[in-house]
Amino acid sequence: MQYGICHLSIVPIRILPDDVDEMTSQLLYGEHFKILESRKRWSRIRVAFDGYEGWVSNKQFTFITEDEYHQLEKQEKPQFSADIISHISSSNSLLIPIVLGSSIDGSRILEHTFEGDVTPNENSKSNLINTALLYVNTPYLWGGKTPFGIDCSGFTQMVYKINGYSLKREAEQQSKQGEALSFIEESEPGDLAFFDNNEGIIDHVGIILKDNYIIHAHGHVRIDRLDHTGIFNAHEKQYTHKLRVIKKVI
Repeated sequence: MQYGICHLSIVPIRILPDDVDEMTSQLLYGEHFKILESRKRWSRIRVAFDGYEGWVSNKQFTFITEDEYHQLEKQEKPQFSADIISHISSSNSLLIPIVLGSSIDGSRILEHTFEGDVTPNENSKSNLINTALLYVNTPYLWGGKTPFGIDCSGFTQMVYKINGYSLKREAEQQSKQGEALSFIEESEPGDLAFFDNNEGIIDHVGIILKDNYIIHAHGHVRIDRLDHTGIFNAHEKQYTHKLRVIKKVI
């Protein structure tokens, strides 16, 4: 088995080993992974944090040893960058910009120096909302996980991750985590609301706010009304998503 770590700010994970193929997720700086299959130019990986699998270019990550991989796995309280943009100083003194939620623990393996603030791990549930608001107006990007482009489940995963909690990568997977609530009135700010399509497949997720509002990625990260029917978009004057279930994860 081989192992790797992302040494760049943002790297696409693709469904097939080709630069023109669909991006389904992203690696942020410092994320580590197992290499399931290695080819001349591409590798199929499994991300340590959430088990997500896909293809990344061999030019866009650094190989690490098994011992280094397990050192990162043993981190009890991983550290993440707390600012929209921070910087890493490389061994040749060049600055590498990194985005909110990048993993800092791998910088010592890469012989980099982090310059910036880190998030306190396992914040209170109320701090989920403070983190979520940092992403407001981020444009929707399928497979995105950053303040410069994000999808609905990438948004919820990153907000929870920055605060020390683990969610899977896709909305349908996230919907299987936590405890289901019977009514919106039982929910608290920070709980997750899931929505399904006409085929009954869960394809959207957002974070519940107080006073029957929700923050979610739809066109961009936005705040809309939430009721028992679903999400009501005041701008479009219609319901855009049908509520399926509310889950309390923490």
